Amino acid sequence: MSKQTDLTKIMRFINPKTDYAFKKIFGATESKDILISFLNALVYEGNSTIEDLEIINPNLPPQIRGFKDTYLDVKARLNNGVLVIIEMQVLNVQSFGKRVLFNAAKTYSFQLQAGEGYRMLKPVIALTITDFEMFPDQEQMISRFVYREKSEGWYYRDNDIELVFVELPKFTKELDQLETIADKWIYFIKFARSLTSIPENMDDIPELHRAFEIANQADLTAEELEDLERREMFIYDQQGAIALGREEGREEGREEGREEGREEGREEGREEEKRGIARNLLDRLNNQAIAEVTGLSLKAIEELRSRSES
Repeated sequence: MSKQTDLTKIMRFINPKTDYAFKKIFGATESKDILISFLNALVYEGNSTIEDLEIINPNLPPQIRGFKDTYLDVKARLNNGVLVIIEMQVLNVQSFGKRVLFNAAKTYSFQLQAGEGYRMLKPVIALTITDFEMFPDQEQMISRFVYREKSEGWYYRDNDIELVFVELPKFTKELDQLETIADKWIYFIKFARSLTSIPENMDDIPELHRAFEIANQADLTAEELEDLERREMFIYDQQGAIALGREEGREEGREEGREEGREEGREEGREEEKRGIARNLLDRLNNQAIAEVTGLSLKAIEELRSRSES
């Protein structure tokens, strides 16, 4: 069968934004070449910087009492020793930025074994793809953060932690406007679920073609497809519930602030906004998820739930 015939077949692709699909496409051992192309495009601006890498277990177990378990989507060690952690985040939860920094710092510090010196530490790059605007006041889609001197801007000597964010909502290019490999990878993540074939202007990159093949639903069992559909529906339900809860909660908070009319009232209004969001999410999310979205404590959520059920 010719390549052109393959391109005209009607296909359906799993959604790369879901945790299962993202790990299946980028995190499997046989996906090493795909991950190299993806990271070179997004982290190294299309340069062939990465020659080889090792995909490793992404979980970071708590080695210190009181530390939380950390779950990443993909983790890799580059041939030069640099560690890259990759996370696809679809929900804009409270303090997500702190979680990204925490995961990067934890990955950096947990490299050392007992008795090893600090010289053994290798740089860490945290690549985070968000399905929401992480920095709504900024226009650029890809943002990179490193340690720099505050007043004059020169770099810290051991600049070993770098944060890279890709905000999908800011990517607005159409299929015929794709220019760089980064454009094509971002388009794949954002729109693969809605495509019915591999676009011709994306099929010239072997790693992208392979990613489409892995994402092809034809290679999944009925049970895997059913599980994916449940995951997608859960994500969409959460996104809708959070958006609705925030909208209604903000209105309650503004009303509270107007009634008080003082700084204390505005502060109380902000707290009431959080509680309003939480109340609107009680029937949709569990306590832990609501706490992450609102920033309220689990105890506060439990009290709200108890009052709503009484």
